[in-house]
Amino acid sequence: MRLRILHRTRYRYHGSIDMAQHMAHLQPVSTASQRMLTHELRIDPEPAARSETTDVFGNQRTFFSLQSNHNMLTVEADSLVDTQAPRPLPENPPWRGQTWERVREHFRYRAHAPFDAASEFLFASPYVPRDDAFSTFARPAFKPGRPVLEATRALMERIHTELTYESDSTEVNTPALEALAQGKGVCQDFAHIMLGCLRSLGLPARYVSGYLLTRPPPGKPRLIGADASHAWVSMYVPLPGGTAKNAPTGAWFDFDPTNNRCGWGSPGEDYVTLATGRDFADVSPMRGVIQSGARHTLAVAVTVAPPEEFHQIGGTEGTPSIE
Repeated sequence: MRLRILHRTRYRYHGSIDMAQHMAHLQPVSTASQRMLTHELRIDPEPAARSETTDVFGNQRTFFSLQSNHNMLTVEADSLVDTQAPRPLPENPPWRGQTWERVREHFRYRAHAPFDAASEFLFASPYVPRDDAFSTFARPAFKPGRPVLEATRALMERIHTELTYESDSTEVNTPALEALAQGKGVCQDFAHIMLGCLRSLGLPARYVSGYLLTRPPPGKPRLIGADASHAWVSMYVPLPGGTAKNAPTGAWFDFDPTNNRCGWGSPGEDYVTLATGRDFADVSPMRGVIQSGARHTLAVAVTVAPPEEFHQIGGTEGTPSIE
C-alpha cells in the first residue's frame, strides 16, 4: 500500500521569540515492512542552522535553530511510504511455543552471556516506571508455561477491552500509572501501560510512534488534518542459541492495544512507522527550547491517505499546503 502523510505542526506565540532550538522526529524509517520513498521537511521561518542525524535507536531526526524574531513557527513533514502486510509466520519458526518465562530467563544477567541489544528495552524509562501495579494487571494473561506471543496478545486484548479510549482524558505528560488507575486514556497511554506490563515481567518492549490510515464515515469526505499520530508497542522474542562470539538474534512483533491488532513487523499495511524508542520521550515528533517567556498555542494536523486521493480531499482552515 502506498501512503502519503502530511504532518503539520504550528506554534503561535503570544509575543516575540528571539531564539529557538528544536528537534523533530518526523521522517518515517525504512524497515522490512515499509520503504520510505520521499520525504520533505518544510520549516517557516527558514532556520539559521539545520542538520539531519540518526539517533541511538536508528531514527532519523532533524535539528534546527531559529536566531531571528518570530511569533509563529510552522513545520510541515510530507512523506511518501510503501507499506506491506505483516509477514506470515513460518510453519515451524524457532520461537513457536517459546514460553514467556523462557524469554524472561534469556535476559537475566549471566556472566559472559552474549550481549543482546534488546536488553535496553527492559528498564524503566521517563514515562514508564517499574511498578507492581503493572505486573498485577499483566499476570492474568501470563499464566505459567504460556507461549510468549499468545500471552502478549491476551494482554493487548485486555488493555483494549478493559480500558476506555477517551480523547482529552490525559495530557501528553500523563504518567502511565495514572492512566492505568483511571482506566482510560489515548493511544500513547495504552502503549505506555502495555510497555510497563511487559517490562515488569522481564520482557523487552519498545514504543513505536507512527500513523494509521483512517477512513471517513460513509458518505463523508476525508478532511485534511483530520487524522492524528498513533502509537503502539513492539516486543522482542529472541531466537534460541547464541554464543559470546555469535550474539543471539530475534524478531520484533508489533501489538496495538488501541485497535487490538498485531503482526510480525507491523500491525498491518495501513500502519506507518515513524520512530521507535523506550517511550514517547525518545520520539516526540517536535520538542525544543525557546528564549522567551511567551506562552503559545499549538495546532497539529495530520493527513494519511493514498496519494491519488489527495485531489479529492476537502480542505479545512489553515490546512497544510498540497503541491
